[in-house]
Amino acid sequence: MSQIPAASKDACYRHPDRESFVLCQRCGNTICGQCQIPAAVGNHCPECAGANSPQAARLTGRGRGLRASGSYRPTVTYALLGTLGIVYVAQLLTSGWVTQQLLYWPPLTAIEPWRMVTAVFVHSTSSFFHILFNGFSLYVLGTLVERLIGPGRFVVLFLLAGFGGSVAVLWLAPSSAVIGASGAVFGLFGALFVIQRSFGGANVQLLIVLALNLVMGFVVPGISWQAHIGGLIVGALTAWAMVRTRSQSQRGGPQAWALGGIAFGLVALTALRILL
Repeated sequence: MSQIPAASKDACYRHPDRESFVLCQRCGNTICGQCQIPAAVGNHCPECAGANSPQAARLTGRGRGLRASGSYRPTVTYALLGTLGIVYVAQLLTSGWVTQQLLYWPPLTAIEPWRMVTAVFVHSTSSFFHILFNGFSLYVLGTLVERLIGPGRFVVLFLLAGFGGSVAVLWLAPSSAVIGASGAVFGLFGALFVIQRSFGGANVQLLIVLALNLVMGFVVPGISWQAHIGGLIVGALTAWAMVRTRSQSQRGGPQAWALGGIAFGLVALTALRILL
């Protein structure tokens, strides 16, 4: 019986003896030339490429009709979408009472700080397009980002980005009441940008979409561009921390400390603003 050397983060996860610096665009595993499946952006590993890829089927030994072992259902994204829908129905049935209990208004920060996060889950009942746009954006971005970083880190990213949007409102628009998941959605934009750049992917299309959405916040009345900017920055920072500590040995220690540091920084900024 021979020993197989443990794979390092710079060695192919299927061939530990082969050094490589190419990462799978979906799961982030290091893949050598033999295991790289060309994708629209970057490369995928055989598991993430799925059984529909002939090269993946050959490398993994899967035949036609078999489910890819690396397939993943973004359950957290679906759960968040379901939560948004349930809360929205509750808003309609209570004639705005739920909205008043969960929205974020900066003067209430000191006595009801939880509103900085709960505001993410309520939307305007006067315009169905508000929840429709945010829900669609969460579906498109969430299903992709959750596959890349996993459900646990995705929850942390979403909540931190939403919190970051509220912190920006507290500092830049302290008299404005805000609702909606757009701050968290922009956090997903920022995270996807950082993750793709770290994997060597092209970001031109993503930057165009992001720029158009940012501009809308400045030209369309009633949109909190402050929350968009705050969520974008915090989402990008959170993803950067995850990428920098992505190796298996770092996830339990440095990664937790890094994410905890971001959360602490947001709390500190909130406390400082209240004291000023």
